Amino acid sequence: MSGAPRHEIPIPKGDDDFEDLALALFKEVWQDSGAQLYGRRGQGQDGVDLYGDDRIGKAGLTGVQCKHHGSATSIRDKDLVAELREEVEKAKGFEPPLKRFFFATTAKRSVTLQKEARRLTEKHQSEGLFAVEVLGWEDFEDHLRRQHAVLAWYLDRREQPPAIRLDLGRLPIPGPYLIGREAELARLDAAWEDPNIRVYTLIAFGGTGKSALVSRWLERMSMNGWRGALRVLDWSFYSQGTEERVTSADRFLDHALGWFGDPDPKAGAPRDRGLRLAGLIRRERTLLILDGVEPLQHPPNHPQAGRLKDPGLAALLKALAAANSGLCVVTTRERIADLDGFTSTAPQVDLESLSPEAGAKLLKTLGVKGKDSERLAESKRFGNHALTLSLLGGYLSKACGGDIRRAKEVDLVGAAERKGGHALRVIGTYATWLGESPELAALRLLGLFDRPAQPKAIAALRGKPVIPGLTNGLMTRKHWWSRSEPISDEAWNLALSNLRDHGLLLPADPHQPGTLDAHPLVRVFFQEDLEMHHPEAWKSGNERLYEHLKKEAPDLPDTLEAMEPLYTAVIHGCRAGRQQEAFEEVYLRRILRGDAHFSWKKLGAFGSELAALSGFFDRQWDQLSANLSLADQAFTLNQAGLCLRALGRLAEAVQPMEVGLERRVLLEDWKNAAISASNLSELAQTLGELSRAVSFGKQSVDLADRSGDAFQRMVNRTRLADALHHSGLCEKSAESFREAEALQAERQPEYPRLYSLKGYQYCDLLLSLGEPEPAAVLAGPGAGQEAARRWREACQQVRQRAEQALDWAERNRLSLLTVALDHLSLGRAHLGLADFAKAAEHLDHGVEGLRRAGTEDYLPLGLLARAALHRQRGYPAGSEADLSEALEIAERGRMRLFECDAHLEWARLCRQRGDQAGQQEHVARARRLVDETGYERRRREVEALTPVPS
Repeated sequence: MSGAPRHEIPIPKGDDDFEDLALALFKEVWQDSGAQLYGRRGQGQDGVDLYGDDRIGKAGLTGVQCKHHGSATSIRDKDLVAELREEVEKAKGFEPPLKRFFFATTAKRSVTLQKEARRLTEKHQSEGLFAVEVLGWEDFEDHLRRQHAVLAWYLDRREQPPAIRLDLGRLPIPGPYLIGREAELARLDAAWEDPNIRVYTLIAFGGTGKSALVSRWLERMSMNGWRGALRVLDWSFYSQGTEERVTSADRFLDHALGWFGDPDPKAGAPRDRGLRLAGLIRRERTLLILDGVEPLQHPPNHPQAGRLKDPGLAALLKALAAANSGLCVVTTRERIADLDGFTSTAPQVDLESLSPEAGAKLLKTLGVKGKDSERLAESKRFGNHALTLSLLGGYLSKACGGDIRRAKEVDLVGAAERKGGHALRVIGTYATWLGESPELAALRLLGLFDRPAQPKAIAALRGKPVIPGLTNGLMTRKHWWSRSEPISDEAWNLALSNLRDHGLLLPADPHQPGTLDAHPLVRVFFQEDLEMHHPEAWKSGNERLYEHLKKEAPDLPDTLEAMEPLYTAVIHGCRAGRQQEAFEEVYLRRILRGDAHFSWKKLGAFGSELAALSGFFDRQWDQLSANLSLADQAFTLNQAGLCLRALGRLAEAVQPMEVGLERRVLLEDWKNAAISASNLSELAQTLGELSRAVSFGKQSVDLADRSGDAFQRMVNRTRLADALHHSGLCEKSAESFREAEALQAERQPEYPRLYSLKGYQYCDLLLSLGEPEPAAVLAGPGAGQEAARRWREACQQVRQRAEQALDWAERNRLSLLTVALDHLSLGRAHLGLADFAKAAEHLDHGVEGLRRAGTEDYLPLGLLARAALHRQRGYPAGSEADLSEALEIAERGRMRLFECDAHLEWARLCRQRGDQAGQQEHVARARRLVDETGYERRRREVEALTPVPS
């Protein structure tokens, strides 16, 4: 084996294969069985993918960065050198410090790269840092020929075809015909093969054939052995055919994270879960299909039209667009605004209607008789719309003997004024022709659902007693004097078969026997028909589904999947006019579990929660059903605001929270009114409306004093104090914090200092008060030394407070958020004292804790503090990564104060690099935000960072 020529050892197939090979190899070369990958696979933390102790070479702790550059020789030396420098900079942050660093690549040896490694080693040795070495693929081959066991393992692994994992069956089952889409199928083939395309979005209104096209393409992929895919997952979000319905990505993220191997799918904020899922998907070449995401987008008439409402799904798609060895195929009715910055890697393609020729061919295939010119003309008249033509063809062939001339009987007056209008007119014509038959009754049942109808739910609706106006057609009498009984299963199945022949019902799904589904436009027609023309049937049908789903679900479900029937029950209960009962018996007792808030505290189901809450609203998000009591209206408004805020939709959260505050004041519920005012103050502050934040803060103090509640009196003074601090009124802020701390000592003498979020905010003020003024630093040695002394004292004070608070938090097992904020205060204090090692330790704990706590509206605090640490340690790549994430969160959620903070830190980084143009740009953005928001706390920093004209 040792004499094998070089070309017989193939390079690894991807990043993960290369890391696995390197780990197996270096365990033997170093004789260190404890060598291991660093962090989660693919993270690449601190420039190190794996590390161990080189006992044979006596080199000590050695880190390896693995760079898979394929087998191509086209990569330029200067690009390799740039990568080497970047990874070496990152590796300086590895703890404990490395003695040696390997830059391993599958590219061929490069003299230029080796020279740069020697230069870096000489520089590092003079600074007491690690040596740098480069390993090309030829070096790996040499090592492998000396390590026979590793080489045999590697070659054997290469020869075994990887197992393909499939999780399919959620897409709507397409009809038997797909005509005129050969070019689109070819483009999907090309997208799969193109390594530069990572997300491929098909855009078209309902019924154009997006889902059918993707389903047929999946069939072709399956027939071709999946063409290199190692995992294939599909998911469908499509619902009632409208973007107005509140829908959630919770179930998808929960399922997908578990399927890809995440140890705790519910951990973290939605955005963090989406990013984790993207990282798992990148491990293997994956084909991900996301069908019908339009219910998760803001509708066309919204200020954020096209943007995804769910931060988890948005983070997933953006991360995959940035890096993905497989392909994510998305179908939607509206362009996804979140992907506008990825035009080359995430193209969004408008799926055109069929050509008139293809439309005419479809009609002919469906049995429509007549001249080719007549079929061509009717295809054009009906907009060449795939679903409309399929329904029209079925109607003409079944009801009109296939006569093309009978198409004129479909009234199209005004049809073009509404999207899907042509299809809805054909469905209406069909309904008239069906008459009061079992077929029409079955379609009306589907109008009650906004998702595939499960067999047990259908059975509940079909059962006795009859629902007038809804299930009359599903009842029969053996004799004129006998009672009505449900039609036989044979008659029911015949009706379903007829509907499938007509194209009004989707084909049976072999993965879900007995489940019924129709195109969303079919369901929307019969929903509107029931609501407008048969309101009592609509109410009674929803009532029966409400009773069925309440019984179907466990009393207190422990998983999101088991909770889903209860969320759906709330919607049906509200449609049936039983809002108060649905609120008390289902939402409050079984979903929230009272004050435990189980659904979102334990399951993290903010999106599903919001979907259920929408049922209580007559108009989102400010007008509630009059069937709810005033107290429960106030509670529901507050819950809606909480969920909207957790999903990063801060601007939308304001209205329900304001209305909820008004309700609680009206009820003289002073304690809960104080809580609402406090929440509004915090929300206004995050949005950059500081005058309103102060106003709501003062109101919260007044309401808390009226309530007499000791905790509220204390905590709302800290809320006001923080708003005053950010407004630049530091002395007033300090006074309010001191009042709050006195109340805290009185309330809990054993814990006399503010702690948790309140403690963090007080520490934040103390650091601000101690921070040296730029003028003092420039005034001369005396003033500068005095300013430095005060700064050290402030940092020491904050360190002592935070250490005490962290001890309390850990002994009392307080929340993840509390512990994370204590670490954050400690990290900032150590950073101010120039103790970089301890600062890094605490800031890393703080950021990770904020992620696990699922608090995206606090996460930028940690990212911005850590970015400052990276900058001061000379690690610009780490600073950029944290700043980019913080700014993305802030911009998406309109967290304008965090935006300002991020631009100021970018300006400091640009100044450190000597990039005056970049510094000027970021300072200008920060100045504008300070002016617009009243963020006077940052005024002096803006002035200090403004470049002086040369």
